[in-house]
Amino acid sequence: MATKDKPARGKMDSSRLDRIVADAVKSRDKRMQGYRERSLAMYPHVCGRCGREFSRENLHELTVHHKDHDHDHNPADGSNWENLCLYCHDNEHQRFSHLIKGEAADFGLTNRPAAPSATTHQPFAALRNLIKKD
Repeated sequence: MATKDKPARGKMDSSRLDRIVADAVKSRDKRMQGYRERSLAMYPHVCGRCGREFSRENLHELTVHHKDHDHDHNPADGSNWENLCLYCHDNEHQRFSHLIKGEAADFGLTNRPAAPSATTHQPFAALRNLIKKD
């Protein structure tokens, strides 16, 4: 006995299969409209900084970096995008954070960490006395 979603044994529900394929194609097309997919289609699958090459197996490690750090600025020609590996992408955002917040800034923090206290220990203070020649 066949149900609405499950055809009888040995018979294929072609209309259901057609719907599944159509939904998959729509999902793929929707994903391809995103800036990441457009960038991956435009540019080679190589990190723009370190030159690491990516294949289908590790392509998820290749990110799209916005050169002006504005994720809403996505021109159709891809001029604001740069494909970077995870490591180079993190490094770029760390460098940008230092530029904006100052040298001691930590990426992702909204407040600057407290300045470290000055050191008072002087490990070589008695060295002069030890090497003095009499």
